[in-house]
Amino acid sequence: MHKYLLFLAAMLFCSCSADNEAKAETPTMNKIYITIDGQTQSATLVDNDATRELVAALQNAPITVTLNDNDFEIWGSLGKSLTTKNEQMTALPGDIVLYNGSNICIFYESNSWSYTRLGHIDGLSENELRTFLKAGESNISVTLSLAQSTGINTVKSEKLKDKKCYTLQGTLAQAGHKGIIIQNGKKKIRKQ
Repeated sequence: MHKYLLFLAAMLFCSCSADNEAKAETPTMNKIYITIDGQTQSATLVDNDATRELVAALQNAPITVTLNDNDFEIWGSLGKSLTTKNEQMTALPGDIVLYNGSNICIFYESNSWSYTRLGHIDGLSENELRTFLKAGESNISVTLSLAQSTGINTVKSEKLKDKKCYTLQGTLAQAGHKGIIIQNGKKKIRKQ
């Protein structure tokens, strides 16, 4: 009997360890950044399969989508399908949801429907949301990313092959600097 209990305890321990390892490999970031017309706002994500899949996609590169106004939201194709967990809800101004698995909706007014909740834009009033989201306009270019964008579009060098690297804040990147750098006008990720 004692051996049987030890075996069960060992199996339970191994099972828990495997679950913890799988969870450790899953991205768990809870912030994304939304950039529209050079303005960037942070958004806090909920924790579900759809947001984990979105964060995993954003770790590869930012996603830029074209959204259109719908009298209470801007919405459009995300360009990929995410796992849905739809629930009947009233979306409030600032809410970000997934509709039909592949459409992203960002609200500046309220609407009741069955959505998969993704998150909420941080700290903007309804008027500020309307302005930020370009309410009433069409073909709105929206970029989703994990890093806050900056006003730096290009860095030009007088030398054709400049070895200097710059941070996103425009300062000279030191030799051990890790993360996004700009060298010869191109953004790169330095992992060393």
